[in-house]
Parts: sequence; C-alpha cells; structure tokens
Amino acid sequence: MTDLHDQRILVLDFGGQTTQLIARRVRESGVYCEIHPWDISDQVVREFQPRGVILSGGPESVIQEGSPTIPSAVLGLDVPILGICYGMQAMVHQLGGEVQAQAAHSEFGHARVTLQDRARLFDGLQDHSSDGKAQLDVWMSHGDRVEQLPEGFTLIGTSANAPGAIIANEAAGRYGIQFHPEVTHTTQGAEILRRFVLDICQCDGLWTPDNIIDDAVARVQETVGADEVILALSGGVDSSVVAALLHKAIGKQLTCVFVDNGLLRLHEGDQVMQTFADNMGVHVIRVNAQDRFMEALAGVTDPEAKRKIIGNLFVEIFEEEAAKLKNAKWLAQGTIYPDVIESAASTSGSAHLIKSHHNVGGLPSEMRLKLVEPLRELFKDEVRTIGVDLGLPPIMVQRHPFPGPGLGVRILGEVKKEYADILREADAIFINALLRHDLYNKVSQAFTVFLPIKSVGVTGDGRRYDYVVALRAVETIDFMTARAAQLPWDFLDEVSRTICNSIPRISRVTYDISSKPPATIEWE
Repeated sequence: MTDLHDQRILVLDFGGQTTQLIARRVRESGVYCEIHPWDISDQVVREFQPRGVILSGGPESVIQEGSPTIPSAVLGLDVPILGICYGMQAMVHQLGGEVQAQAAHSEFGHARVTLQDRARLFDGLQDHSSDGKAQLDVWMSHGDRVEQLPEGFTLIGTSANAPGAIIANEAAGRYGIQFHPEVTHTTQGAEILRRFVLDICQCDGLWTPDNIIDDAVARVQETVGADEVILALSGGVDSSVVAALLHKAIGKQLTCVFVDNGLLRLHEGDQVMQTFADNMGVHVIRVNAQDRFMEALAGVTDPEAKRKIIGNLFVEIFEEEAAKLKNAKWLAQGTIYPDVIESAASTSGSAHLIKSHHNVGGLPSEMRLKLVEPLRELFKDEVRTIGVDLGLPPIMVQRHPFPGPGLGVRILGEVKKEYADILREADAIFINALLRHDLYNKVSQAFTVFLPIKSVGVTGDGRRYDYVVALRAVETIDFMTARAAQLPWDFLDEVSRTICNSIPRISRVTYDISSKPPATIEWE
C-alpha cells in the first residue's frame, strides 16, 4: 500500500492565528502536511523531505531585531516554497530584497489584487476585471510591505496599499503572497493552495478518507498485534471515532470503558451504549458512577476545583476498571492533531497562549499501559469525516463540542443532581428545537447554562420563584474568537416558552449575546 506520508508539505508556523487553517486547506486538497514551528532545526527539515514548503503569516516585523527567520535548510531545498504574508516578507528579506515598515499603508480586511503579469499559480483565476486585467478579492492583514524584490523574482500582483502583493520566481518554484489564501474571505484562496500542492509541488492527492482509514487500520494492527486495548469512551466525537476505528482494526481485542458520571446530556448514556454495544458490536463496560461524582462535588463552587475533581475521579474509576482487564497492554486515546500542535508549541515556548490537553486526565505511570493514538494526525473535520465513513450516526459525529467535565462546568457554582436534571431537560429542548428548525448546523456550538439564582415568575394566577437558565449559541471558525449567533427572535421565544412550560423549576430563560473576547464560550 502506498504510504500516504511520502508526499507531504511542510507548513512553517511563524505565530499566525490562521496557521492551522493553512494545513486544513492543504489536507482538503488531498495532501498530507504537518505544522512545525519556525525555529525547527535544519536536520529535521532535511529529514522531513517535503515536496514543498508553506511559510505562514505572523505578528512580528521581519525588520525588527530578533524576529523569526526561515531556517537556512528550507531555503536550501530544491522544492517549491509559498510565503504567505509574514512568510513572504521573511523570504524577500532573507533573499536580498527589501521590506519596509509602512504603518500608514497597512491593510486589514478586504482588498482587491490586480494581476499585472502571468504565473502558473494564478493563471485563469479571476473575481473581477479592470482594463482587461484579472482581479482577486482577498483578505489582508499586514503593516509592513515589500518594496524591492529579490533577484529572480517578478511582480505578479498589486493592491492599493501593497505594490508587491504577489511575487514569483517561476524557475525556482517560489511564490509570495501578501494576502491570506487560507481564510474564506479570499475567494480563490482554496484554489490557490490546491494548485500549489497539486500542480506546483506535484503531489497526487492521496490523502482521502478511505485511504486515511485503511492506513490507520494497518498501523494499529501492526502496532498492537494480538494484544488487548482499552479505551475510555466518553461519547464525544474523538473517543467515539477511535472506538469505531479500533473495532474495525482489532475487533474483540478492544474493550471500551464508559463512565457515566451523571453530568452527561439527556439520555446520552443509553445512546452511547446503544450505538456501540447494540448496533456496532463493540464491547463496552458501563460504570454508573453518578453518586460518586455528586458526593465528590458537594460544596465545591470553584470552576477549576470542579474540573480537577471530575478529572481525577474519572481517572480513579477508569483505573479501577482497567485493573480488572488483566490482558490489556494498550491504552487508546482520542488525541487529535491540534492537541499535538499546541503541545509542541508549549514545549518549544513559541506559543503565546497554550491550553493544556489531556484525554483521560493523566493516568498513573504504574498502569504501564502503552499508548495508541490513531487520530493524532487528524484535524477535527477529518475526524468527523472518517467517523461517518466508519458507520457512526451523523448526529453523533457532527454534534457540537462538549466539555470534558460535562455539565459540571455548565452548572455555575455547586453541582447538585437536582441542578443537573433540570439542566439536562432544558438543554434537550434547546438542542432539539435547533435541529427541528434546521439551525443546529448553522451555529458552531449551542448549549444551556444553569444559574444558581432564583427569579420571580407567574404561572396562571400564582406566583412562581424558581431557577434561571441561559441559552448560549455562537458562530466561530477556530473557537479562538466567536460571536453570539443571531438566532431568530421567534425561535428564541418558542424555546423560552417551551422550557418554562415544560420544566416547573425554571421561571426565566435568558440569551447570552456576549462575544469571545471578552467572554469565553463556556461560562466556566
């Protein structure tokens, strides 16, 4: 079988907010790629043997002392290079051209680039035309600009504030673009990246869902052999896809442990068991641990303390169940590629803000289980795609993100069973209404929050004094920034009335319109 990793693109990260989008667009073009920090060693560059290199954008200025630079080994490779924004400026600067700080002529947002000359990467692309010249709608985000081209480069495109918006050295296969092709605001951006990896770098487009599954199955079988594997099954997308993939690879050698902590969504425990044990034949051990979690959380109000209690108790229960499986030698985890990227950035110190990632909370070393992580090369959208191909129900694969601590961080303050039961019912009403009105897939994440306060209401002729819940729905691309979804007023009114009429303990429903920043998506 052809190794899907033989033809690969190296994406160098200079700290841009959209670097992962670059890699996702490359993957969507059917080509494997990896993101590495800009300070990668020359040896690693040479060992990687890329078919091509993409240099990302970044927040620095190439003319400032100590700014990130392109490794010399990259510029020494005989492969195509595409520099994006900062990546273009760094290439120009290091190859002998001139970059100047031009704060007065910076561009942020929509711009129009006029093609002044031809280049393979852009032939035939056009959003508009002016005086017989093709124009592209693009998204700019830069302060500095290119003033003088390096030897061998030709000016291909200009914009109002960037005389060197597109440059090319066709003989060397090196291109520079001042705009960001990875974002949807650049209309032809996906096609530009597709052309670069397929036509310029001459990759074959082998990175497809079927090939990914076959490759992952073969690797698991080679790694695990005849050993048994255990998986902590949460019911979330990642662990569910791991379960389906491992079941395809090793069948009865897999045992899943599903810990029902009493902080799941309505009927979720039963749904998980039905999906895997009943319909797919996966061996799942269900541990009903609601009472243990509620007892451990009694009186605790601090969000971080709640997270730690939930995570540690999950580990404790999982360890108890794992100890009963004497022949298990491997622990499967749902680690995905963004986790790997952020962990690497944290190790190198090149990231400004890092979120810690753990799938089972950090298992004790004395368990001596070896790790198998079949999704660690995949982005979330790739995980969802292969999940459907593996036979998981679309509603499970396409569901919105759900926090590891579950409803424990959607119940503000102390967690009680009463609060969890009320929240489950209200959240189900909200989510089912989104599905019924074809709004669920039009928002990135939606959920309900339980507020530990009471509000006066009226039921019939009687006074009502009961709890308040908040609805939250956001739209986002990368979950780093988000805005509140502008759901129809009639829809929100319907949901509010249904919740208050169906759940006697709720007297008021609010809608959270905060953006991120300054708020976070989750309340805790």
